[in-house]
Amino acid sequence: MPEQLNLTVSLRGTRDVQENYQLFRLTGLLDAFSEGKFRKEMSKCIDNGPKHIVLDLSQIDFVDSSGLGALVQLVKKAQTNGGTLQIVSNPRVTQTVKLVRLEKFLSLQPSVQVAVENVKDG
Repeated sequence: MPEQLNLTVSLRGTRDVQENYQLFRLTGLLDAFSEGKFRKEMSKCIDNGPKHIVLDLSQIDFVDSSGLGALVQLVKKAQTNGGTLQIVSNPRVTQTVKLVRLEKFLSLQPSVQVAVENVKDG
């Protein structure tokens, strides 16, 4: 059963640990206010493993440049640990990511199912 993540009032989420990946489902705002706590919690989870991360942002309402910065740092951290980080997006998140040309680097996926299949292949 997924555990609740202790994030902020404006950003909530759950963590579901599987055999070879972790699935995070987030709702709310990934912005300057929530980014610090989000990054700290996610870093801890990446360190604890498993090393492959699926980040479901399909229910996120808003991402700003601080949130994007945190995502970039988490991708680098996952890669340093020998893992991957894939992001399940929605049109709003995708538009923001494409504005700064990070869609390839952030491994945007259309659904959790596709992201999980990519983990199994990788």
